Amino acid sequence: MLNREKSLNKAKDINDKELIARGLDLAERAFKYCCVQVSDFYNTLHIAHINSALKSIPGLSLTYDGGYIDAERQRLVISPDYIDSRQEDSELSFLSLEGNVKLGRMNHRDFLGAVLGLGVRREKVGDILLLDASAQVVVAREVVEFICLNLFRVGSTGVAVREISRNDLSPLPPNIKKIRSTVPSLRLDVVAAAAFVESRGKISKEISAQKVTLNWNICTRQSAAVSPGDMISIKGKGRAEIDEVLGNTKKGRIAIIINRYI
Repeated sequence: MLNREKSLNKAKDINDKELIARGLDLAERAFKYCCVQVSDFYNTLHIAHINSALKSIPGLSLTYDGGYIDAERQRLVISPDYIDSRQEDSELSFLSLEGNVKLGRMNHRDFLGAVLGLGVRREKVGDILLLDASAQVVVAREVVEFICLNLFRVGSTGVAVREISRNDLSPLPPNIKKIRSTVPSLRLDVVAAAAFVESRGKISKEISAQKVTLNWNICTRQSAAVSPGDMISIKGKGRAEIDEVLGNTKKGRIAIIINRYI
């Protein structure tokens, strides 16, 4: 039996509690029926909250899939750890929305609005990848047929919708800003302040409020150590990766290079 009370006690507010409760419901069904269960799409912070609450449950396997590496929105795949879950278990489908060249001037909101305007819930839509004259949309498999049959326009422009494979996805390289800085230590609060150009005190408040994740896990320790390859995310601010630690300066500080995703 799952200790629901223990897991729910990790929630910061009612929204987090509802989120974790949905994850626990999936975990209970996975154990009861010895099968794979799949959640809706969640952003990285929501995933971190669920992972923090469920990762210590014995015998439970947690994986995430948004269709491609570094997807912002992903589905949680839960199963007993003796089941070998695979990509198809995340129940993702992939659509290409193709029109004339005018589509290249449309933004993420235009395509999302067109899909949601059909009555599709936001939780059933993953990332939207914008190409020159088309867009690719990751969706839950259960809504793909409905979208294909009913989506004909984005704004005032006609579109043709067709299903594509995972391998057809064309995510653009991330837009990265290189930040060179020196810090007194490799603590989470110190490095995050340098990465997001904020005061250390403000970052400390964000950490205490459970708005900061380290490698996709919520971290509430200001002094948590970071190292090259670690990813720091802050709700509403984006994410940054520790690229290199260059060593000590003459003044005894540590020189680092940070990749800030913008």
